[in-house]
Amino acid sequence: MSIQRARDLRKTMPPAEAALWNALRALKSTGLHFRRQVPLGRYYADFASHHPRIVIEVDGWTHSSPAYDAERNAFMQAEGYRVLRVTNEDVLRNLEGVVRLILNARGQEPA
Repeated sequence: MSIQRARDLRKTMPPAEAALWNALRALKSTGLHFRRQVPLGRYYADFASHHPRIVIEVDGWTHSSPAYDAERNAFMQAEGYRVLRVTNEDVLRNLEGVVRLILNARGQEPA
């Protein structure tokens, strides 16, 4: 897993990920701390909080393989993370709802 690759991904965030990142940074006051483009095994999580163990994946055009996404989800869940998947459209049209989803998930155990 390349740290440089994670840095490159952080520099080229799509608009939906950038919007969600700004919202996630505002959640620090609630005790949630997210990092972006976090290497987990051979994958990169769009956003991850290590406590509680939550991964947020923003599905856009690069998430076109349900089998690959299922494999990623299974790996991250096996590592103890709860995986939340939202679409670019969810973030851009209903950011408040996505933030509520994240806040509700923080008290739940990984699936």
